[in-house]
Amino acid sequence: MSRYIILSDIHGNMPALVAVVRDICDRRRGNGREQIKGIILLGDLIDYGMQSNEVVGFIRDELEQQVGASVVMSVWGNHEHVCLTGRDYDRLSSERTVASAKYTASILTGETRTYLESQMERSGSAETMIDNKRVFVVHGSRQDPLFGGIFPEDVHGNYDSYDVVFSGHTHFPHSFARFYPCDDDRLRRKKPTVFVNPGSVGQPRNRNPFAQYAVWDSESGQTELCAVQYDIEKAMSMYHGEVDDFYGVRLQYGV
Repeated sequence: MSRYIILSDIHGNMPALVAVVRDICDRRRGNGREQIKGIILLGDLIDYGMQSNEVVGFIRDELEQQVGASVVMSVWGNHEHVCLTGRDYDRLSSERTVASAKYTASILTGETRTYLESQMERSGSAETMIDNKRVFVVHGSRQDPLFGGIFPEDVHGNYDSYDVVFSGHTHFPHSFARFYPCDDDRLRRKKPTVFVNPGSVGQPRNRNPFAQYAVWDSESGQTELCAVQYDIEKAMSMYHGEVDDFYGVRLQYGV
């Protein structure tokens, strides 16, 4: 098997990230040390949660060693974009979101900023080849890489040239195929593109409060959407007024 870990929208939630990494390591031990070939990060590592610096530090210093695989692709989300450039605050969803982003920008360390600016693709999207498959990695959508979203009912763009599309931003996990016309009779003139959203590690919105991520097998094409219990009360207890408690309270409901 050639498995890749897909993580998105961690949003400064260190307890959730730790639980996800522990689950990945447990799964490897339970499957005879199955190999993880790579890690893909879909952006929004920071903001909303109270441990943005800690999350980035863990990803920088410990993630690859613990999982046993390298980060093969990493793109900015809209929260990296806003917090590091100071632009497009007006595109955020509410005044409390703006206040959260401005607070997060004010507490990011130099080391955190250096990592986000040098180790992630700032445009919010990138193309790559993984095991002979053409892969599009995007935080949002092809039409709007930083602030857009891909949904089963509307993928917001044409992706017929790709075999797999990994996207985040919506905080709703999905795995589905869209079939595009092609000239290959072997495929009955219909080429599949698989769309995968792993959901959010640190701020889920699908009424499931567990930390969420995905495992993609490049050989079989199968995707497993995973949800892991974590210490939500610990994450909630870190809010002390700097960021609206709304972002802490919603963790217990996954909304």
